Amino acid sequence: MSTHAPPAAPTRSQRLDRLPFTREHGRLVGGSGIGWALDAMDVGLISFVMAALREQWSLSSTQLSWIASIGFVGMALGATLGGLLADRFGRRQVFALTLLLFGFATGAAALSWSVGALLVFRFLIGLGLGAELPVASTLVSEYAPARLRGRIVVALEAFWAVGWLLAAIIGYVVVPRSDAGWRWALLLGAAPAVYAVVVRRGLPESVRFLELRGRTGEAEAAVRRFERSAGVAPPAGEPPAGDAAPPSVPASPARLWDPAHRRRTAALWTVWFGINFAYYGAFIWLPTLLVASGLSLVQSFGYTLVITLAQLPGYAVAAVLVEVWGRRPTLATFLAGSALSAGLFAVADGTATVLAFGMALSFFNLGAWGAVYAVTPEVYPTALRGTGAGAAAGFGRIASIAAPLCVPPLLDAGGEPLVFGVFAAFFLMAATASLWLPEQRGRTLEDAA
Repeated sequence: MSTHAPPAAPTRSQRLDRLPFTREHGRLVGGSGIGWALDAMDVGLISFVMAALREQWSLSSTQLSWIASIGFVGMALGATLGGLLADRFGRRQVFALTLLLFGFATGAAALSWSVGALLVFRFLIGLGLGAELPVASTLVSEYAPARLRGRIVVALEAFWAVGWLLAAIIGYVVVPRSDAGWRWALLLGAAPAVYAVVVRRGLPESVRFLELRGRTGEAEAAVRRFERSAGVAPPAGEPPAGDAAPPSVPASPARLWDPAHRRRTAALWTVWFGINFAYYGAFIWLPTLLVASGLSLVQSFGYTLVITLAQLPGYAVAAVLVEVWGRRPTLATFLAGSALSAGLFAVADGTATVLAFGMALSFFNLGAWGAVYAVTPEVYPTALRGTGAGAAAGFGRIASIAAPLCVPPLLDAGGEPLVFGVFAAFFLMAATASLWLPEQRGRTLEDAA
């Protein structure tokens, strides 16, 4: 007579981790990714709007800097609040709300009658944009199978390149055509308000979040939805009770600095700060800098469009390497490549070199963004995941506020070579900090605890 106990039923998280990539995963990534692309389109459009307003409204470099930076003030606040709200009320709910907010605010910005009005609307846009990104990446990472999680999150981040490319196309085709071109461009950026309804109805809530809130019936239904898509039968019996246990300690930003998390928090915040400073400083100002160098508005936008195209292969390569090399070496390599590209762009002279080094900067920088979004949700346990991702993004937004404001004085002090030399230094700082992050390739999210 056997005395062996029957094998324990797998947890719902383990059931999700064992699945292949299914149609439901595709719907989740696609649904979240469209929101991500619309986010990128909105951020990218402002760089073309700035170049147009410089001529139409005769704005100074300082005024343009504030138009660029005020949105990031909102993003810093939005990222921090969005992460906290996602851990309290759910990933899907906050994602839909942020799309609604920045969609309506973008449409309102098209009606701006003064610099002051545009600044107010850009701040509101930033609130929604900042909250959306860490929430979306957290939701996708919590459904992705462990062996594919990095690749799937990088695929989500690749939608950023699609959105920025759309912004470049709109900037090239719409903005220069008339004095009201920038207004029409911003009206197109109001699409997220409509898409928010789709997100609210179509995307699932995080299973891990539902379990932490004791909503086990909803959690089980969500897991079975993905299992049906894969043709996998659910296991017999109830999942272990531990899956449904509520968090004993509520999510709080202070917990990010307890002894178990402080090293990874410091490293992650440094990476986010460095990559935000260099990326937004460079790409928000790029069309305007090209115009200032003697190119026409249309030529500047055309160059920017070509440079933007290099973002897509950067994501594709990073998506492969995060599962082959791992998150940490991929992130460090792409950040180092970004530093080298920025340094070379600083001394570029002539059309061919501007395009070549600009495309290299796009390739490496956006590959690095893919890797950082892959690693960020893996750093913290479920109860702290949204808060941790949001806090890192929020701290990074401080750099994205400062970077556009720093460009004019850096230009006065040393021209474009100094500007892009400073960006290279921030990329190197981020690359060094990335070496202190934990490596989670192939491990479950529960291992982050």
